Amino acid sequence: MTVCEPGTVWLVGAGPGDPELLTRKAEALIRSADMVFHDALVGPGILSLVPASADLVSVGKRAGRHSKDQCTIDRMIVDAALAGQRVVRLKGGDPSIFGRSTEELDACRAAGVPVHVCPGITAASAAAASLGTSLTLRGKARKLTFVTAHARAGEMLDLDWRTLADPQATLAIYMGKKAAPDLAAALVAAGLSAETPIALVENASLPGERVLRTRLGLLPLTARSALGDGPALILVGEAMAARPAPLPLRTSYTAMATSRSADP
Repeated sequence: MTVCEPGTVWLVGAGPGDPELLTRKAEALIRSADMVFHDALVGPGILSLVPASADLVSVGKRAGRHSKDQCTIDRMIVDAALAGQRVVRLKGGDPSIFGRSTEELDACRAAGVPVHVCPGITAASAAAASLGTSLTLRGKARKLTFVTAHARAGEMLDLDWRTLADPQATLAIYMGKKAAPDLAAALVAAGLSAETPIALVENASLPGERVLRTRLGLLPLTARSALGDGPALILVGEAMAARPAPLPLRTSYTAMATSRSADP
């Protein structure tokens, strides 16, 4: 089992929130750490795995509530490793998907600090599991695109809308709750039908998870009136129209055996 070594940094994916969705490798790294820097969305169920002897530091970024800037986070990680600490940088979801991993990897390498990445389950995968559907669908959704709707302060959302408005694709939009009106308007203007199915999953994999289904034209209203304060993923595309068939009634093995034994 992989453990974090002294003077080494691991960027670890904490997954969508459910502790049972952590990989075995991620749990082993967390349990072996001396210093854990964690995002705001990493919940108590996962943080409870951090050893009592380890230092736990929140460096989370939430909309409008940034505890540390990225340069400061980079420096804290590097300094801890250079001091001989076993460092885990715990990130929500997968570190390589909108996780600002490149800055931290580059900072460690520039300082000569060994750095590695442990992947995690991304929110789109958890959301699809909750929906009981697939992110791709033969003949209807041949492509899956991940995109973030989060722009830097003062900047407009600048995306290739014509490419994103593909009726043969599923679009997984991270951090899109506040930008829902702009997203819907831009996608429709680029040619995507306002009737395109939408699924919104808030707090994917957590006890407070909520699933909402609508269509692209109603996305702004749904996001504004029905979503709460939790992180929400927006899934756009025809694959979201597919609904799981109801499970057949199951007869227990014991009941079947009893019935058969009573037959003449």
